[in-house]
Amino acid sequence: MTGWLGRALLGSAAIALVAGVFVVAADRGARAADHLDPPARTDPAVDTTPDKAADIADVYAWHTPTDLVIAVTFAGPQASNLPATYDRDMLYTINISNDDVTFTPEVQIHFRFGQNGSATGVQFTGVPGTTGAIEGPVEADLRQGQSVVRAGLFDDPFFFDLEGFRATRATGALSFRSNRNFFAGQNLTAGVVQFPRSAIDTGSGKIRIWATSARFGGNI
Repeated sequence: MTGWLGRALLGSAAIALVAGVFVVAADRGARAADHLDPPARTDPAVDTTPDKAADIADVYAWHTPTDLVIAVTFAGPQASNLPATYDRDMLYTINISNDDVTFTPEVQIHFRFGQNGSATGVQFTGVPGTTGAIEGPVEADLRQGQSVVRAGLFDDPFFFDLEGFRATRATGALSFRSNRNFFAGQNLTAGVVQFPRSAIDTGSGKIRIWATSARFGGNI
């Protein structure tokens, strides 16, 4: 499964390590994975045993004057009293590319759970500006040099009137409301990385960022 971000997004304070705005390939339209996509694998209304951990929701990216921050959200939305999703058989990859033609990623950041001897520990590898793995407990800021990573439960930062969307699709009459947010008060799991902008080659100044999930034994 793949989640894409193709233009500027505002960083949400609920999930941000730092606040700001990051422009990613602003000349192209935005393409983003949505919750429960693909339905045949992740939607409980279609599959009675959905692969919740593989379901990428959104990819957020922004920058400060010195750092780049990327957040990958997955396994949601869900009620706030439910735990985060830490599946040790899932591999999440953040891809960064400044190749306008083939989209070959020059940087790949991987993170997995349960790889540090703890069932709920997390391990990040390939973070620019670091050497080896950054690993430790979830729900904690893990640091190496100037880089910081974190994985855990977050408020779902996405804003969308799902009820209005369904009513619009059913009736053909536009029924969206700007004050109605289906995702309010719901949670999901996320992996967040922050590292110096100087640690990557931005080439022409435009970079593409996308995330993938893969289950060991087959891609999602």
